[in-house]
Amino acid sequence: MNSIRIPPEDIIAAQSATLTTSSMLYAPKVIYIDELCKHDIECSIHTLPKPLKREFDHVFGNNYLMGQKQEDVPMEGMQLLAIPTNQRAREDLVNIGDHIECEKDRLLNVFMQFGASLCEKLRSYGFWADYIDPCSGLPMLTRHCNKVYSEVDGMEVLLGYRAYNAGFCKILLHPKWGSAVYPATIFAFAPSNLVQKILEEYRPAAL
Repeated sequence: MNSIRIPPEDIIAAQSATLTTSSMLYAPKVIYIDELCKHDIECSIHTLPKPLKREFDHVFGNNYLMGQKQEDVPMEGMQLLAIPTNQRAREDLVNIGDHIECEKDRLLNVFMQFGASLCEKLRSYGFWADYIDPCSGLPMLTRHCNKVYSEVDGMEVLLGYRAYNAGFCKILLHPKWGSAVYPATIFAFAPSNLVQKILEEYRPAAL
């Protein structure tokens, strides 16, 4: 099996990464999103700092404003929000092989179900929300967007997580899970307290 060796100093740096950033409104919490299968996912809520706002504009433009039902929704308290998610993988995703691809497919399906569900709940209130396809880096719900979003760069900005350069790839290092992590992001234009309320409806996972 081929693998990429991550230098020990990068692992140590990742483990010491702070979990509090200036953009954070709701600290990372691992929640169950499927009680039957025990699928869990780490979520937090953030405003968009300038570097990420530029990236957001590059990907979405002002589509989030055009998709808003402004006649029905009060603009007070509205914020552009990022909801970064991370899943702990059962395998180190730096490695390669059929079993790694199967694990990536499992993690992708879990996120896609969660992203679709969370966005549907926010949209049912009349707010704009979209989630990024981790495979393509493209939005799932907003049409005519062909700019790619970098999940690893986003996690570095929002959460202060470290990344490691391996050839042409950047590998995210989670402070607890190392490179056995699957990142993916949801965006919303909505009141942060509503997003928090929806997330808190899920049961916290036992760590």
